[in-house]
Amino acid sequence: MIRPIKIFLIAIWNFWFYVLSFTGIIISLPFLFIFSLKESYYPYFYWVARNIWSNIILYGMGFYPKIKFKEPIVKGKSYMLVANHKSMIDIMLMLSLSKYPIVFVGKKELEKIPLFGYFYRRVCILVDRSNAESRKKVYSKAIKRLNSGVSVCIFPEGGVPDPSTILDKFKNGAFSLAIQFQIPIVPIAFLDCEKKFPYFFAYNHFYGSPGKLRANVHDFIQTNGLTQDDKEELKEKVFNILYKDLSANYSLN
Repeated sequence: MIRPIKIFLIAIWNFWFYVLSFTGIIISLPFLFIFSLKESYYPYFYWVARNIWSNIILYGMGFYPKIKFKEPIVKGKSYMLVANHKSMIDIMLMLSLSKYPIVFVGKKELEKIPLFGYFYRRVCILVDRSNAESRKKVYSKAIKRLNSGVSVCIFPEGGVPDPSTILDKFKNGAFSLAIQFQIPIVPIAFLDCEKKFPYFFAYNHFYGSPGKLRANVHDFIQTNGLTQDDKEELKEKVFNILYKDLSANYSLN
């Protein structure tokens, strides 16, 4: 009898996530609309997304961030933030992590989501990973945003891995851009997002619970003086940092 009750409660809780997501957009709608009209308004858009929309979801779901920094993110500097990605709550935790504006590079399919997709399309850098031309355009769009002084976040696995995969092979994009702009890479390990709120359809059972969401922000990796010939070594270095941290904490029990 306990299992059917648990399944029912977790199903309601999963549905509640979408209610909160929509509610947060409705509450923030006038500000999000105005601040999405020009790229120069993006810092204000980011403030609303981080402090209103994201917090409504995080705390409304019963989550609370616990973030450890090896070194601080400095205002006015641009960074390439990279993290593992196996939960929809990863976005909210990333927003919570940085009070300074970050532009996300995300998959184009999400622009089809009603209302959310409108703002997603206007403020994020979209990529169709199956289209080589779309992947190339990411560079020109990212260059424009980095030149405006914001940071960029890319989930380098390029998708959501299978539940049995701790960390999937990295794509090149984040590392090529970091080298091109000579900006530091910020490796971030999200330790609890998958366990607390996994992508629903990736699992054959109902799973998840409210609670603490830990994020470890590791020492920044400088790219000064690196060239594209160093890309593979850089990518492997970041992968190993995150894999080691995630492996030490990996459990779905």
